[in-house]
Amino acid sequence: MKLQHIFHASALALVSAAVTTACTDDVKFGNAFVEKAPGGTVTIDTVFNSAEYTRQFLTGIYGMQYYGLPFTNASGCPTSQNHYYGKLDALTDCYQIHWNETAIYQAYYSNTLDATQDPLVSFMNDKVWEAVRQAYLLIENVDKVPGMSLEEKENLKAQAKCLIAARYFDLFSCYGGLPIVRKAFTGTEGNYEELKRGTVAETVEFMVGLLDEAKGNLPWAWDHSTGATEDVSAYQNMGRWTKAGALALKAKILLFAASPLYNSDKPYYDGSTPAEQQLLVWYGNYDAARWTRAEQACREFFAANGETDPMSPTLGVGGEYELNQPTENSADAYRQAYRMGYIYQGSKEIIHSTRVATIYGTQGTYAWWNWVILGRNSYCPTVEYVEMFPWLSGEPFQWDEANSAPVTPTSTLKNNANQTLDIQGQLFFSPPKRSGKRTIQKYPLRDPRLYENAIVNGQSYNLDWNTGTTDPQAQIYELWIGGNDAGLDIANTQGEIIEKLRTRYPTGFGTIKYYLGEEYHRKFMHWVYLSYDEMLLMWAEALAQTGNQAAALNCVNRVRARVGLKTMETFDPSLTSNKDKLIEEILRERACELGMSNNRYYDMCRYKRGDWMTKRLHGLKMTRLQDVVGNWVEKFTPWFGDEKNSGVAEPDHFKYEKFELQNRARVQWDMNPDDKEIKKWFLFPMPIAEINKGYGIIQNPGW
Repeated sequence: MKLQHIFHASALALVSAAVTTACTDDVKFGNAFVEKAPGGTVTIDTVFNSAEYTRQFLTGIYGMQYYGLPFTNASGCPTSQNHYYGKLDALTDCYQIHWNETAIYQAYYSNTLDATQDPLVSFMNDKVWEAVRQAYLLIENVDKVPGMSLEEKENLKAQAKCLIAARYFDLFSCYGGLPIVRKAFTGTEGNYEELKRGTVAETVEFMVGLLDEAKGNLPWAWDHSTGATEDVSAYQNMGRWTKAGALALKAKILLFAASPLYNSDKPYYDGSTPAEQQLLVWYGNYDAARWTRAEQACREFFAANGETDPMSPTLGVGGEYELNQPTENSADAYRQAYRMGYIYQGSKEIIHSTRVATIYGTQGTYAWWNWVILGRNSYCPTVEYVEMFPWLSGEPFQWDEANSAPVTPTSTLKNNANQTLDIQGQLFFSPPKRSGKRTIQKYPLRDPRLYENAIVNGQSYNLDWNTGTTDPQAQIYELWIGGNDAGLDIANTQGEIIEKLRTRYPTGFGTIKYYLGEEYHRKFMHWVYLSYDEMLLMWAEALAQTGNQAAALNCVNRVRARVGLKTMETFDPSLTSNKDKLIEEILRERACELGMSNNRYYDMCRYKRGDWMTKRLHGLKMTRLQDVVGNWVEKFTPWFGDEKNSGVAEPDHFKYEKFELQNRARVQWDMNPDDKEIKKWFLFPMPIAEINKGYGIIQNPGW
């Protein structure tokens, strides 16, 4: 039989040497790889008879990597980049999308996805198999390229192997065991029995094997620029696979494989399906050695980075890869350190990244930014997500809902100068201190990462790129009913919930991760695929799972220290001995640190957290309160503008009321987390079109 998709003979056009994820025209392979290149028609022999063409060919494969910010619906681009499908994050308890034209809204929240539809990461339409085939073409032909050193040839092969492993992991994390492709098929062989779906074990060993083969022929890191420029030409090698990337991906694969989804005494569904019986979606048993192997893989990465002791008080600082550190002990500096750690292309926190360098329509290079403005990418944080972020000291967030308005949080807090803060009626900032009309200072009350993962009421519009400070006179986000920003997105002036579609703040919070401000618009924006802070949290999880609670806590606490939070055990000493509780806290920390990175979705599935899928999610309705002769009176007007200009003080008292999200309420919210209709969602359905081709694709349980 001739397969039409999984081993589809197509490739991206040869492109410039800059590493990009770009939407380019397909060129077709037959038995001989023919494509149009500058100057005429070029065959496969011609391509691999030129060192420059070979390098460009590899760049084209880089263009088929996973890019995690949906921004376009251009023909031929991967499903995961199409904003009409959406991000995995919106399937978690952290975000709710309010654009009704997305697959998330129409098929996932309604629980109507089936095997005839493309999931958010598509088995067929995410350029995975095209990338795999082209990587093998390079591996099989690069040795005959003239004018290229043996060292460079081995390096290019190693990069290609990493690209294959990464593309496999993108599907493995969502589908389980995969067909194991070991060469560049032409699509005309006639017999594909060897390409039947592999087991979980076979798929894991295949990916890990590729990375182990590659690591010895890759540099530990490419050039990390320390300049202030964001000119893409300063980062010619940023985004290329490195030994660090190979080891980090290996650790992530093994951590995923050791997790309860695959590593358990019981299959996640019911054990009766062919996929379960043939071990395509689990190992068939629980083995603690899998966690040990994952921990050793993390240790291998850190040792190569010059860090051998997970108990070190300096862990996270001083290696080629490290946490981006604050310049001073202030909330703004903590925010800036966190922000520049992931957004800055020269950051030593980024292990591997992918990027977009095309212009889509009239929107400019970084179209994700525009779609946020339009409300299409309004991945609105939920109350459940916001409550994961602790107080600014690191103390777990608590909110006494029984108090009358204005709500009084239960904690007594101090700022970084050890001054007690007045927090009555405040969830996000202390009441501003003033001199006449001028706001002198207000202190953030919460984990600085909150303000970098969600826009909250009272937050300044800008955190200056260069200085890392906020201007107390700057415009603030007014997310109360009638405020400048939220307006009536959430509720009307009678308090009735509206929760509008295709608006930016229908949950009472807004998207900021990767959105930020105008200064980031039209940048060559990368998406972080692997990062150093994620590695620390992976090591923490693996250490906890293998019984080393103290070392696990140190890894987490090093991440928290970067934003000024005290150690977790300061507030809960039982974390030093209660493994399950510690792992739960690590998962929460991962959500706070790794927002918009797919990791909450991965955590939900690999830990089989049906309770995260089925719990009802909430927004926050905020009402501005004004003191009128000793009484708090509701007021539904903006502040910035006429009121501020006439000397009215910045509002500092609000009534906070949670409301259950209803547009659209997810069908899963009414279901039992142990129901098989929930459990099936831990892996996506295999496409029925591929199953029907008969080469060995077996459907995942429940689909």
